[in-house]
Amino acid sequence: MLSAAGAYWRGDAANPMLQRIYATSYFKKKDLDEHLMRLEEAEKRDHRKLGKALDLFEVHEDAGGGLVFWNPRGAALRNVIEQYWKEEHKKRGYELIYTPHIARAELWQTSGHFDYYRENMYTMKIEGQEFVLKPMNCPGHILVFKRRLYSYRDLPVRFAEMGTVYRRELSGTLHGLLRVRGFTQDDAHIFCTPEQIDDEVDKTLAFAIHMLQTLGFETMKIELSVRDPKQAGKYAGSPEEWDMAERALEESIRRSGREYKKMEGEAVFYGPKIDIKVIDAIGRAWQLSTVQFDFNLPKRFNVTYVAKGGERRQVFMVHRALLGSLERFAGILTEHYAGAFPSWLAPVQCLVLPVSDGHISFARALLARLAEAGIRAEMDAREEKIGYRIRDAEMQKIPYMLVVGDREADQDSVAVRAHGKGDQGTKTISDFVRELVDEIAARRYYMQNK
Repeated sequence: MLSAAGAYWRGDAANPMLQRIYATSYFKKKDLDEHLMRLEEAEKRDHRKLGKALDLFEVHEDAGGGLVFWNPRGAALRNVIEQYWKEEHKKRGYELIYTPHIARAELWQTSGHFDYYRENMYTMKIEGQEFVLKPMNCPGHILVFKRRLYSYRDLPVRFAEMGTVYRRELSGTLHGLLRVRGFTQDDAHIFCTPEQIDDEVDKTLAFAIHMLQTLGFETMKIELSVRDPKQAGKYAGSPEEWDMAERALEESIRRSGREYKKMEGEAVFYGPKIDIKVIDAIGRAWQLSTVQFDFNLPKRFNVTYVAKGGERRQVFMVHRALLGSLERFAGILTEHYAGAFPSWLAPVQCLVLPVSDGHISFARALLARLAEAGIRAEMDAREEKIGYRIRDAEMQKIPYMLVVGDREADQDSVAVRAHGKGDQGTKTISDFVRELVDEIAARRYYMQNK
């Protein structure tokens, strides 16, 4: 027996409270012991606890459950991820766009969401018209594409957006950053011709793997979700389109040289998809990246391009998300690193620790030099012993602590301590800044408790 907890029937707080009992069983005690150790480690890594301890984010009941407030340090982490995301997308020919958070209900009727997804949508009346807080970004990207008529020579067109969406989740299903009501998806949509499909899927799959590996996930599993041939009537698009799309996805995975598992019947109604699941530091699988074909929306919105012969043809559209949502990804990343982020991701990369009040002036000048080099740094000049402040910085999992006293001020140097590694010796400020800037630029990562 593991634990017991209250649970509302169907996750709805208006329903009666039930009792949920958690239990597990293994054939061998060794396997049970390993499982219990993993549970203990997962408890230590719980992003809700770390988020509070490291001052990353909060959910304020005054504002409502499932709505995330990013504190300055959490916002710094999010900003680093966003900037990296934008940088990599621009390198690969994506155009960044922004779409409104609200749109008339008619848009969602055209897309089909109003009929099939309405219970998960927030609606409101404005001047007698019904509006919807967007639950997804796809229709908005289609409207941007349709602002002009593209030729086959213009394709592919790749739109990307960090788009915040809202979904009506029951209060009983909310869970920290992992299940929320408002979240920001790293969405992209690729509009292309049939001849361009293979190349676009190859590039997208390679892009997803590159980004996840850079962020510290070395091991991943790939699943290919295809239709159930016995239920052909439940899928949008022709059999020929499905054959082409499934083949394109499967061949792309094969060309990547990675193993995959085919999931028959797991495709969504509008097209097949590739899902990438990363394995975190304690062996848990998390579904993050997805690459999906959509035969439904291009038809509903009559999205076309001018082909070689001058005729109008329906465009092929690929949905694509690499991180899923920033909120959920930040929660997973926090648990993966147990809050000890590598220097390039860390909200605070350096903490300056003046030994006494007489060294505060030098410490402030050091802060300015670090900021000029683009390094995120803070100073702890509390009237506490230096050992206490070092221990506190270790608890905050700050990558580098820079102790400055008389010798450091005289020699324009810093006594460097690294989180989890201790004393690294004295370095000139110039040398330390150069080494850290290089380390950040390389986006290296390390695992404290792998």
